[in-house]
Amino acid sequence: MWEFNFVFRQNAQDTFIVTRRHHHTARQNAYGAFKHAHIYVQLKDRYTRIIKDGSHESRECYVIGSHQFLHKNRVKRGAPECTDILQGRNESVMSLDEISIKPHDALAAYLAADMEAVNVLIRERMASEHAPRIPEVTAHLVEAGGKRLRPMLTLAAAHLCGYDGPYHVHLAATVEFIHTATLLHDDVVDESGQRRGRPTANLLWDNKSSVLVGDYLFSRSFQLMVETGSLRVLDILANASATIAEGEVLQLTASQDLATTEAIYLQVVRGKTAALFSAATEVGGVIAGEDDAQVQALFDYGDALGIAFQIVDDLLDVSGDPNAIGKNVGDDFREKKLTLPLIKAIAKADAEERAFWVRTIEKGRQENGDLEHAIALLHKHGALEDTRLEALAWADKAVAAIDQLPEHPVRDMLREIAGYVVARIN
Repeated sequence: MWEFNFVFRQNAQDTFIVTRRHHHTARQNAYGAFKHAHIYVQLKDRYTRIIKDGSHESRECYVIGSHQFLHKNRVKRGAPECTDILQGRNESVMSLDEISIKPHDALAAYLAADMEAVNVLIRERMASEHAPRIPEVTAHLVEAGGKRLRPMLTLAAAHLCGYDGPYHVHLAATVEFIHTATLLHDDVVDESGQRRGRPTANLLWDNKSSVLVGDYLFSRSFQLMVETGSLRVLDILANASATIAEGEVLQLTASQDLATTEAIYLQVVRGKTAALFSAATEVGGVIAGEDDAQVQALFDYGDALGIAFQIVDDLLDVSGDPNAIGKNVGDDFREKKLTLPLIKAIAKADAEERAFWVRTIEKGRQENGDLEHAIALLHKHGALEDTRLEALAWADKAVAAIDQLPEHPVRDMLREIAGYVVARIN
């Protein structure tokens, strides 16, 4: 049974909270509330109890935040469904500043106007006059949700460096197009059937559509880059696109090869994940005309953040809660992918254990109970703890890099994001 609170504001003085139970949340988070804060909320019975004043007239309110998305086994009998300070039932009012939100939600709120401009530009540029399937496929993935962390990193870097022009929006849209294109291609390569809780584009349409629409988005991204008029920006994002493709190809050959070392793994991660993170932050500084030292610090932050992000993802695949991570534990193992925890365990394996890894990963012959045995080996050799410490070390590197930038609210948010990335394993 879900219990969650919405925080409403009618004006600067009137803030109140509505608690709703016996309702399945749409897995919205605070970002969604902030993103649509300019939209009136129609308080229908289906969604939340209508708040009425003494004259029994409904009052128009704005959603300014969301709080307490908790799952409870039961709700105490007689607990009120609604807290309304106007009726004197609760004299404690929670202000927006007191709402505990995740760091990327706070950053999204800070960048809300810019992100709306990015979304408008994305919708404009994903259109096609002659091929209606292009916006259909793109919209399916773009509108499926996600944190939009990568484009926010570009906007944040530009703000941090004092940029006041229009092209940080173009670059943020560029980064999102590149990311979306790689997802479309990845789902074909991995033969995936689900992403973000929805069927993949290649499943709903076909592989050809996914590949070709991904190519279209790459082309659109280069058009947006050129419009900035910066050859350095073009160089950074073009190199990142090539590095991403190179990393994916390297993973094809390395993911089932027991000779894969941690250095090769790091090269794959830098290609498939960190390259776009670092490019996203770097171009934000470049477009702002920041000096080389500051731009390098932004690059280092994105690089370390992306590596920590991927290591955490790999660790949670073999140690996380399926409900929390949104996928089954052991998916990477079942797909015969060598991730960092496995590489660390294999490096310490005896002959019998190595034969197990050869059978399950290199030859792909997996049987019932193999996942459990694999996880037991990871524990035996301390691979999970070693991987956790490595993720924390990369997060620390990200913090050290961003601390080289001047004091700014955005710098503090980026610092907190680095901590949040590893919070699930800390």
